[in-house]
Amino acid sequence: MNIPTQAILFDLDGTLVDNMMVHHRAWQKSLKELGLDYSLERVKAEIHGVNLEILQNLFGDKYTLEEYNQIAWDKEAAYRDIFAADFAANIVPGALDFIRQAHAVGIPMAIGTAGPKENAEFVVENLGIGDLMGHLVHSGMVSRGKPDPEVFQQAAGALGVDLKDCVIFEDSVTGAKAANNAGCPVMVLTTTHTPPEFAALDVASFRPDFRGLRVEQTNDGFMLVG
Repeated sequence: MNIPTQAILFDLDGTLVDNMMVHHRAWQKSLKELGLDYSLERVKAEIHGVNLEILQNLFGDKYTLEEYNQIAWDKEAAYRDIFAADFAANIVPGALDFIRQAHAVGIPMAIGTAGPKENAEFVVENLGIGDLMGHLVHSGMVSRGKPDPEVFQQAAGALGVDLKDCVIFEDSVTGAKAANNAGCPVMVLTTTHTPPEFAALDVASFRPDFRGLRVEQTNDGFMLVG
């Protein structure tokens, strides 16, 4: 597999860290406190998207906006507490080696995540990649969530690269759809979903992790090889 590119954009949750089950456990805890006793399987199947939208879809006008924001904050605090207990075990194999190799070659890289600022910074800090990324775009910086490609548009713009010239790494169906909507090749990490779930989308490659991938410099940019 050889994909020409000018930059790499990464999703974060489920892509660089295999942490979606941590999110599911945090949602399960928060929903139980609100009177909804969901199994982890049900959380995984039904709870997706931006926190405020999830809560409003579940509870309607039961809570005020201020209360919803506090519930969302508490859920994310629970997520960080659960995750911090065993962070290293959840790093996707090969992710750090790949990012370091790509940075050494000189390719611009950025992160575009649907997660809130606190979570994104928590993960980037614990991965130790803050100085290797040209930019970080989180949910608080966009008005439209995935599958709208706004988060990737901002990330590419911050790098000074046309979005269509980027390769995107994702793990979710909505994230891959955002990449398709942007006209970008997308590499899907199968940490969260199986390939058949992406049947309606255009996916360049499915991979269990980053091992075996590298970036090479070319006369007119870079090549993702693996």
